[in-house]
Amino acid sequence: MIIEAILKINPNAEVTVIGNDINKIQWHNCSPIPKEQIEAQFPVVEFEMALDELRAKRDKLLADTDFHALSDQTLSPEMSAYRQALRDITNGITTKEQIDAIIWPIKPIA
Repeated sequence: MIIEAILKINPNAEVTVIGNDINKIQWHNCSPIPKEQIEAQFPVVEFEMALDELRAKRDKLLADTDFHALSDQTLSPEMSAYRQALRDITNGITTKEQIDAIIWPIKPIA
């Protein structure tokens, strides 16, 4: 997360972080960024990582039901609603706490 936070501030930064320790950053061909500025980016990076995980889970759940939506299949209203709820699950999400509180829709019986 430290490197991701640094890259939020300076996308061209070249650094090495030893042992995931913010006090052990080696700067290569760029100016050091103060530790406080790096730490200030942690919530942003944490949120983006959680949102990526949420989208990956959502995408897998959608993929698991894709066969229901094939042109030669009739999509039930329940399955259609489930798939739409999955697609909408990221709407309005702005914090990691909201991500942690997500209640996943229940997949209907096919």
